[in-house]
Amino acid sequence: MTRLFEGLRVIDCSSFIAAPGAAAVLSDFGADVIKIEPPGAGDAGRNLSRLPGNPKTDQTYGWLLDNRNKRGMVLDLALPEGQAVLHRLAGTADVFITNYPLAVRKKLNLGYETLSKLNERLVYGSFTGYGERGAEASKPGFDMTAYWARSGLMDGCRPDASLPPARALVGMGDHPSAISLFGAVMLGLYQRERTGRGSQVGSSLIANGFWANGFNVQAALCDATFYPRPPREKLFNALTAYYKCRDDKWLILTILNEERQWPVLAKCLGREALVSDPRFLKQADRFKHAGELIATLDAAFAERDRSEWRQILTDAGLVFEIVASPQDCAVDQQAIDAGVLVPFENDTLMTITSPLHVDGQPKVAPRKAPAIGQHTEEVLREAGYGADEIAQLRAGKVLG
Repeated sequence: MTRLFEGLRVIDCSSFIAAPGAAAVLSDFGADVIKIEPPGAGDAGRNLSRLPGNPKTDQTYGWLLDNRNKRGMVLDLALPEGQAVLHRLAGTADVFITNYPLAVRKKLNLGYETLSKLNERLVYGSFTGYGERGAEASKPGFDMTAYWARSGLMDGCRPDASLPPARALVGMGDHPSAISLFGAVMLGLYQRERTGRGSQVGSSLIANGFWANGFNVQAALCDATFYPRPPREKLFNALTAYYKCRDDKWLILTILNEERQWPVLAKCLGREALVSDPRFLKQADRFKHAGELIATLDAAFAERDRSEWRQILTDAGLVFEIVASPQDCAVDQQAIDAGVLVPFENDTLMTITSPLHVDGQPKVAPRKAPAIGQHTEEVLREAGYGADEIAQLRAGKVLG
């Protein structure tokens, strides 16, 4: 069948996670994505999973996730000949994606001003750490800094106010930001459909971080009074707290319809007497005595393993969820059934698909991410380069 983006040519001239992730989403729906990497080690994102502290395996799992389906090409953009090749490719492309620093784009002649003169229909997807205007526009940024720390998320997500700020996971801000950049590219393509002309579109880590923390940032904009987050044992509401089970695994309750569901929970826990306890009779009472109720529920949840509680609470129709580990996620049957986890093409290894779908448009079966320069000559031949020209580019180290 014809894929939604079949025939759409995308040049991914970016590194690490957020911008390559946006290109991967386009590839899921059939776009031909050409990944441009520098000579040598290639995109620094290739080795991200090998850094100390990250989970260890022979698979470069970060690279697999964010660069599936792409064709890999090595090009030395520091050389005028390399820039000439890129310009030739950009002249017939539909989308160009980059997160190179603004000064580097100018130095390498791959800014929007340059490429749009070569192709007026080009949609130029720009991703930055701190936006493209202001005193800090040229400041380097990663999701840990520009998204997580600068947005207030790092401060707000600490377990309680007395503890150090919470440290984010790798890619925690990058992957949501990839969807924002994808959305911006789609707006550019939609505008092109209406006007016939391309444009520069974009997103940034700081914008996505502020959006993710929008509830609290908007509260601050409204001059709200903030309350320090208390320790778990002293949370304001016992029925939206999280609890450790007998096997040291956790689950979290989100019981908002308390009038109906509080008696159901008490019955599930074998603590029916709590319903008539004056301390917990009404919601206001439960809020007032939340610490005491948390201690009581702690003792109850400690009597069974999480798998038992999961079945009991599910059967009762209560809103809760397990606090899953990555290992739990990897075997999550609902994620498999819902198409969140899918196998690589002709492989048993699973990956995470992009969080979007279009009815009647099945995604491309994900193909493994390319080796460094795997498709360089193939792409050049498609662009009209002959064997002698390719040999000359190789001799000049333009192709690594």
